[in-house]
Amino acid sequence: MMKWLLVLAIVYGAWVFLRRKRKRAAVDARLVRDAAEARNILGVSAHDDADAIRAAHRRILADVHPDRGGSTELAGRANAARDLLLSLRQGTT
Repeated sequence: MMKWLLVLAIVYGAWVFLRRKRKRAAVDARLVRDAAEARNILGVSAHDDADAIRAAHRRILADVHPDRGGSTELAGRANAARDLLLSLRQGTT
């Protein structure tokens, strides 16, 4: 009986460990200096809404994602640009 309890405890511990979601790495805000550079990276104008910013981010990330042959720096810059523009957009609305 004790062997079964030990096996169940090990299996449960492994299940909990493997099931944990990994935390997303925070985007380094220093990758983008200002909103003008962020708009230039994503190719959006100052008047575009949040949906246009997200669509431009998806389009750019499809090209520069490390899984597609891009670099982590370019993907990080695209993510930082999106985050900056969305935070600025959220602050103004």
